[in-house]
Amino acid sequence: MKHLHLLLLSLLAFVWAAQAQQVPSSLNATLEGYQYPHEVKYFEAEVEGQKYKMAYMDVAPARQVQNPQAVLLLHGKNFMGAYWRQTIQFLSDNGFRVIVPDQLGFGKSEKPEISYTFHQLAQNTQRLLQQLGVRQVAVVGHSMGGMLATRFALMYPGMTTKLVLENPIGLEDYRLFVPYKNLQELYQSEQKQTAEAIKNYHQTYYTSWKPAYEEWVQVPAAQTNHPDFPKVAKVSALTYDMIYQQPVVYEFGQIKAPTLVLIGQEDRTIVGKGFIEDKQKLKEHGQYPQLGKQTAKAIPGAKLVELEKVGHIPHLEATERFHRELLQFLR
Repeated sequence: MKHLHLLLLSLLAFVWAAQAQQVPSSLNATLEGYQYPHEVKYFEAEVEGQKYKMAYMDVAPARQVQNPQAVLLLHGKNFMGAYWRQTIQFLSDNGFRVIVPDQLGFGKSEKPEISYTFHQLAQNTQRLLQQLGVRQVAVVGHSMGGMLATRFALMYPGMTTKLVLENPIGLEDYRLFVPYKNLQELYQSEQKQTAEAIKNYHQTYYTSWKPAYEEWVQVPAAQTNHPDFPKVAKVSALTYDMIYQQPVVYEFGQIKAPTLVLIGQEDRTIVGKGFIEDKQKLKEHGQYPQLGKQTAKAIPGAKLVELEKVGHIPHLEATERFHRELLQFLR
């Protein structure tokens, strides 16, 4: 049995490595040439009087289900819908309809230079769901997607059946301890990104590195090699500013939906950590074991699940445990 388990792990490592190797060495702003796990469609989102293409996947249940429950998966800032690959398949196999948008400014969606707000992203998402005929949805948000999921649940309480916050950022107000940087400074910082810097940052997300994680480094790294990179860097600066300027931490008490707060206990993420010079502040903030408890206490009736020895991305690092808790809560 032990040998069979080792063989299975070896095969999985080979598959993960093969997937990562399929990432082209250069990718444009909308990731042309990079394949998502399911068909990508487009919705026209109207912002500031202009229409922009918003990419999404809409995956039906793998088996016939009458009136399947819809689940919305919202990605983090340094990711896109594709990193939900395993969770999409798991939910589909269990009879759910799974809708996975790339927000404007991310993934295969257009990268307009607009004033980004969580309100606008939530409204774009709600209008996409309306077009798809989805009246009610369970909302799952990871990292920045957790901030967006919170805003969505606050704006559309009648539409949000359940809310799942997976290691969300925004559990504290970054403006209180992260030095302010203007857009030009943020843009200059983003332009300095390299494949090595991206990997070094991604390694902080996990308790240990695995070949399966390479793909999520190679995609943004490939964009640094393309003439579109200044556009990508500019939008990254704009969306960082959105996170910094638009906290949700003061509104958790207003959430009406049944909520699951799922926290990898080794996470120490701080948005703008690289700008903090005070080492004491680095020790005081980004403490997810404490932040998770505070958040679950602030949200009426919330359930807290603490995952030991897991970092910032439970759905990648502790996939089976994450799926087990997610399914139990959704059902």
